Amino acid sequence: MKFIVNSISLLKSVQALGGVLNVKNTLPILDNFLFELHGNTLSVTASDLETIMTVVIELEMAEEDGSLAVPARILIETLKSFPNVPVTFTVSDPHKIEITAGEGRYNMTGYSAEEFPKQPQMDDAVGVSINSDVMLNAINKTIFATGNDELRPVMAGVYCDFHENDVTFVATDAHKLVRYKKIGVQPGAQVSFILPKKPLNLLKNILVSEESEVKIEYTEKNAIFQFNNYQMVCKLVDGRYPNYEAVIPKENPNVLTVDRQAFLSVVRRVSIFANKSTHQVRLKISGQELILSAEDLDYSNEAKERLSCSFVGEDMDIGFNSRFLIEMLSNLESEEVNLHMSQPNRAGLIIPTNNDEEEDILMLIMPVMLNN
Repeated sequence: MKFIVNSISLLKSVQALGGVLNVKNTLPILDNFLFELHGNTLSVTASDLETIMTVVIELEMAEEDGSLAVPARILIETLKSFPNVPVTFTVSDPHKIEITAGEGRYNMTGYSAEEFPKQPQMDDAVGVSINSDVMLNAINKTIFATGNDELRPVMAGVYCDFHENDVTFVATDAHKLVRYKKIGVQPGAQVSFILPKKPLNLLKNILVSEESEVKIEYTEKNAIFQFNNYQMVCKLVDGRYPNYEAVIPKENPNVLTVDRQAFLSVVRRVSIFANKSTHQVRLKISGQELILSAEDLDYSNEAKERLSCSFVGEDMDIGFNSRFLIEMLSNLESEEVNLHMSQPNRAGLIIPTNNDEEEDILMLIMPVMLNN
């Protein structure tokens, strides 16, 4: 088994796969990439048993088909040190790897490809497709709202609901909720599943530079994502997603409209003075005036700032966790946002003012009890 590959091309590919690798693995074979050579095509695979990602690279030269597990960390570190040069890999028995680049020769030992985990069978899979831009936007808008509670694994993922003419992505951790809906797309089938956070982060990092159609095949336990020269297989979160529509308040007569960037800047400043356990920021709304304040009684810290706004409804005082507010406002692009509220003890809804007919974004934030 011998092949020549560009160092930068291979480094880009293995770094994309590097996110699959865990720092500590129960199986030593998972510290390796699987190299499979077929003709002039090299497939490189990484696995953590839950997620398997493969990238296909077209080679400049190749001899003798074969497969081998190659130590991942040492390979990445070695490729990082190379300039943009052709690199020759020569594999001889038993699993000896020689890498040559310029005047350098580097030797390491690989492992049998037979030990590497196999991909799951995808019998009776249902296929859908979605544009990579839509997929990336949906992930960016929702992934920050996922939970970390191991006792509630369904809330540690993003719920994906595909219909004939629209797709909906939902994430919640019980304190905040985000629903992203894209209308006018045609996935090709009606399916729903819960994607774990790790594969979503992997997709997020790769889709940034890849504009293409993402093909998804789905069974009850697994999903395969294919786009350009990448393929990712991941286990789905098992369980039923909570009825998120039931927690979204329908009657919200009090509506605050405010410049998103100005609001975000004030929340960031005022939150520096907030209590470090509650992160509470108070919104006092009266007329066309919004006063944001925070205090930390333990250290006698206090901040207050006034912001002009437009408000329809009854004057009110309401408290929110500033970290959640900052996350939500940072993940929107609109110039202005509307904050829909009913009571100080009921959830508020943050909706961008430029929500159009094709893209519907709703962010729900639970209030925190005010210290009067």
